[in-house]
Amino acid sequence: MRPVICYSSDNQRDASIVDQLHVCRLHAEKQGWHIVEEYSDHAISGSSLLRPGIQALISDANRGRFDLILAEAMDRLSRDQEDIGGVFKRMTYSDVKFFTLSEGEITHLHVGLKGTMNALFLKDLADKTRRGQRGRVEAGKSGGGNCYGYDVVKKFDGNGEPARGDRTINKIEAEVIRRIFRDYVAGKSPKRITVELNKDGINALGGGDWGFSTINGNAKRGNGILNNEMYVGKLVWNHQRFLKDPGTGKRQARPNPESEWIIQEVPELRILDDDLWQAAKARQAAIKKTRAERPAPTVVRPRTTSGIDAGRNTSSPA
Repeated sequence: MRPVICYSSDNQRDASIVDQLHVCRLHAEKQGWHIVEEYSDHAISGSSLLRPGIQALISDANRGRFDLILAEAMDRLSRDQEDIGGVFKRMTYSDVKFFTLSEGEITHLHVGLKGTMNALFLKDLADKTRRGQRGRVEAGKSGGGNCYGYDVVKKFDGNGEPARGDRTINKIEAEVIRRIFRDYVAGKSPKRITVELNKDGINALGGGDWGFSTINGNAKRGNGILNNEMYVGKLVWNHQRFLKDPGTGKRQARPNPESEWIIQEVPELRILDDDLWQAAKARQAAIKKTRAERPAPTVVRPRTTSGIDAGRNTSSPA
């Protein structure tokens, strides 16, 4: 037999990946199997097949490079029901057997039962994560991530565990926020503001250049500098949800109804006064109204005659 070790990090520690490799190597050695390749995907979710390691494994299986796949558990390849079924079908077609340390040789029964269990695990994990985020938001803390104008407060609770969700105003970035709003109210476009910030050497969040969408954002989804209510002391969570496109594996944002939003007052995080915020909202509304009233452009299609199409002579030469 010519087996291969396959493992997936699923956002785990590198030490965990080393452990997975070690136990798989020991098992392969005990069985007398010769390892020809090892595939890995570091810090990439196991809920997607769009990972370079898995894609390379499938490609090599189709070329007959090995006879057997060995992994620590079935969910190392994927936790998605459809994906694990697809991998199993491809391996069966390529006459490649699939073994794991947890389940032994994988059969259709494992794919059906374990695939369902792994899918339920992902859903339960997502629900628990959202419950935790909601609890932090209702306590006036961040539900995850950070936005420009604030610093993450790193501290520990009484048990020595990290206390997550606390933020404090970054005074330098807060002044940049006020500048952006003042410039916008004064009539400057988000594109011009972006150019001027980059020209002045002011870094955006993460240290990169400013982009037009970072400032303008999307009013309906509440993102972008000009739409972030945190700047007036309101923490708004659950504006939108994310679904994974089954075709591309990319996350797609979908707006949630306003009744599902969680809004918490956080006056200690206010950066803007109400007058400046309302003036920016008024200008946004005026621009939106002007665009709505603007007549749609008239499309004039060129008239065609025999042998002539849109100004191009297509007739055959005499």
